[in-house]
Amino acid sequence: MPFIEEERRILFDPKLNQILKIDKKGDLEYCIYKLMKLYMKDKKFCYSNLHDAVYSAIHAGDEFKRNHLDKREDKAKEENGDIK
Repeated sequence: MPFIEEERRILFDPKLNQILKIDKKGDLEYCIYKLMKLYMKDKKFCYSNLHDAVYSAIHAGDEFKRNHLDKREDKAKEENGDIK
């Protein structure tokens, strides 16, 4: 999913790391949207490219959920007990 080769990461990380803080959900959505627009900049405005842009954002969200939200849910279940 987001596990691209180190050589590719070097292209993006310096610029992305310049963003020091994203405080609000709307700001995060704006940044994601702008990245999607940048992805589409030189591509044909067709279903497959639009689909790739949308599902890349969804898959990134799925990966974030798997790595962070699901672990938090598992911890809460462990601390508080499962639903009976």
